[in-house]
Amino acid sequence: MIDFARFKACTFDCYGTLIDWDTGIAELVRPWLQEMDSQVPPDLVVSTFALMQARHQQTRPALLYPEVLRRSWRDIEEQFGWEENPARATAFAQSVPAWPPFSDTVESLRYLARHYRLGILSNVDNASLAGTLKRLDIPMAFTVTAEDVGSYKPGLAHFEAAFGKLSELGIHKDEILHIAQSKHHDMIPGRQLGLTTVWVNRRHGKKGTGATLAATAEPTLTVNSLAELVATHQASRPTHGAVG
Repeated sequence: MIDFARFKACTFDCYGTLIDWDTGIAELVRPWLQEMDSQVPPDLVVSTFALMQARHQQTRPALLYPEVLRRSWRDIEEQFGWEENPARATAFAQSVPAWPPFSDTVESLRYLARHYRLGILSNVDNASLAGTLKRLDIPMAFTVTAEDVGSYKPGLAHFEAAFGKLSELGIHKDEILHIAQSKHHDMIPGRQLGLTTVWVNRRHGKKGTGATLAATAEPTLTVNSLAELVATHQASRPTHGAVG
């Protein structure tokens, strides 16, 4: 069991953890698949995207995320033998702010913000994240993007930048609780750095890993949703109220 009282900050992965990018991407491409009369299911497009995205992020770590998305969509077209469509590639590249939060995200963040400083460590660019933050409508103490550090998780630069920002607030690494859905992007580097980690198994009960690469890592705590994390936090406190 985690001793929640010893933490002063919660850091989050954003897409896949706070934002339902599997659904966001699937909803974007579903009408395109219908227009092409393609039998490829949206879920397969999402899982293919995970592979294509990772290749670009690993080989070109300074590439801004919209360009990663644009190139990934072109790769998807090639993978399935679809005709190149620049308009779709542009729409895919610009789609991040339209991806929806999970149903429990905003209320859970509001609750956690009453107890901790909150921060986001994300593999997107600043403009895309700014669009998402409008949807969340929860003030963050800080954010770290791939654009800020010139690399992508699972590299360590995001975490090292977060340590520096939190140190300025008087918060030590041992007082940070890192919360994420991706074992590949977050649990592995988080444990490597000695962080206490919470794996949010957003795909509980579903097949595959969606837009995230499969990986093996042992988190400190596993929950199936942020709402479950909030309930666990509430149960650890002598007195507690409802999420508000």
